[in-house]
Amino acid sequence: MSKTASVLRHVPFEDLGAFETKLAQSGYAVRYFEMGVDAVEAAGDPDLLVILGGPIGVYEDALYPFLVPEIAYIKARLIAKKPTLGICLGAQLMAKALGARVYAGRGKEIGWKKLTLTPEGSKLLAPLKGLPVLHWHGDTFDLPPGASNLASTHLCDHQAYAIGNHALAFQFHPEAQERGFERWLIGHACEIAGTEGVEVTALRAATQANAAASASAGCQILETWLKGFA
Repeated sequence: MSKTASVLRHVPFEDLGAFETKLAQSGYAVRYFEMGVDAVEAAGDPDLLVILGGPIGVYEDALYPFLVPEIAYIKARLIAKKPTLGICLGAQLMAKALGARVYAGRGKEIGWKKLTLTPEGSKLLAPLKGLPVLHWHGDTFDLPPGASNLASTHLCDHQAYAIGNHALAFQFHPEAQERGFERWLIGHACEIAGTEGVEVTALRAATQANAAASASAGCQILETWLKGFA
């Protein structure tokens, strides 16, 4: 019988990317739940919960009330130490659920750049050493209680963290792949146009140059992590 993976998605084009194939290969049956449309409780009690990215802020719950039950659902899961993976907004939601502060960072990071791995991150994230990865965020967060910081960049001190063997979070996008990336360029057109130094053709070219290696490394990391709590 397949294991179950419930995926909380906030915008259609920010999906599992390269991670979807890896999860299938690892025996997971994936089901998406659309936040703001589906009740988060419908995600049930899966073997793995994945929380994906999106362009809203964790602290904008007055504008987006669905965030309140979503954060409560994530909190209950993390307290129970059930396998949970967060990407970008997902990492911020996990941090918020554990009581950490989420706020505007020192500047927007949009594009491909390398990480600086911490001593704690140099083992699990080793496949990404020296590789540019995709960043697409303006917010950041304080490290949640009990978390180990795994990576940083000059604009963002907390680019990835782990809590025990059951929780892993990425501020960047290790799932990003070239296939489907045009949807990101369309969906984020207004943000791209409004961000100095960021432009469509450069993002497209950098993705063509870097996505294959980054996604392959990201899938190696995912596979290692999945085996760690299996």
